[in-house]
Formats: sequence, C-alpha cells, structure tokens
Amino acid sequence: MIQEMREKLGREITALSHELTVTLPQAIATAVAMGDLRENSEYKAALERQQLVQARLGQLHQRLAQLSEIANTEAPTDRVGLGSKVTVVDIDTGEKDTYTLVLAEMMDIDAGHISLMSPLGRALNDRKVGEEVSLRLPTISRKLRLIELVTVHETG
Repeated sequence: MIQEMREKLGREITALSHELTVTLPQAIATAVAMGDLRENSEYKAALERQQLVQARLGQLHQRLAQLSEIANTEAPTDRVGLGSKVTVVDIDTGEKDTYTLVLAEMMDIDAGHISLMSPLGRALNDRKVGEEVSLRLPTISRKLRLIELVTVHETG
C-alpha cells in the first residue's frame, strides 16, 4: 500500500515536473513572441499555471516525505493507521464493510479506500480490534465495531 502511494505521488511529480520544465516554458516563450505582455491572456494564463504547478509540486514533495516518515516510524503495528485494512460491523444493522485507510490523494470510495482524514478515517484511526466508534454524519449516526485489522506492516 505504501509503495502504491509512493508510485502514484511519483507519477504526478514526474508529470508536473515535465510540465514545469518543458511545456510551460514553451507556452511562455510563444506568448512572449506575440508581443505586448500587458494585454496577453496566454502569457498571464501560463504564468498562473506555472505558479500552480510549483505549489502543487511543493505539496507533493512534502507528502512524499511524510509518507516515508510514516512508513518508517509512525504506522502502528497493532492499531489502525495509514495503510490499514479494517473490517467493521454496524452494531445496529449487522452490516459489514471493509476499508483501507489511505492518503487523500489515493482515496477511491468504490475500491473501499477512504482518507485517513475523512470522518470515518479519523474515527477509526488508532483503534484496536473489538473497539467501538460512534460516527456522526450530517444525515445519520452510526455505531461501528472494529472486527478485523490488517496493518500496513502485514500487507507489505
């Protein structure tokens, strides 16, 4: 799971780095060649995109560093944390659900990947098998019991 997250962040970093060093300089040079820069919307758009790409690259590098730190030291071995696969049962309905806790960039509800920072992710974080959590959402409240846990250390 951690490796998948690294690869996804790495792919985005590669694509944005290419845009920053190749595509945007070409767009800026083309816009400069058009003449008066004060009224040149292509030039302004390229500069704005350049700033956006630089900011996103900074975020991605920071996220990659955090991921390495979490993978090496912070991921618990006996409790829910980043990369954990958890199975919960709704105490009222008996319905079972399985989720994998991931970074926001990896979130995919259809695949059962939920963000560690989502309400459910925050409620489950740092819990052990057998513990119950109460989850209050705008439209419903749920009580869940954690019945199965596979940590990132067990999945590799």
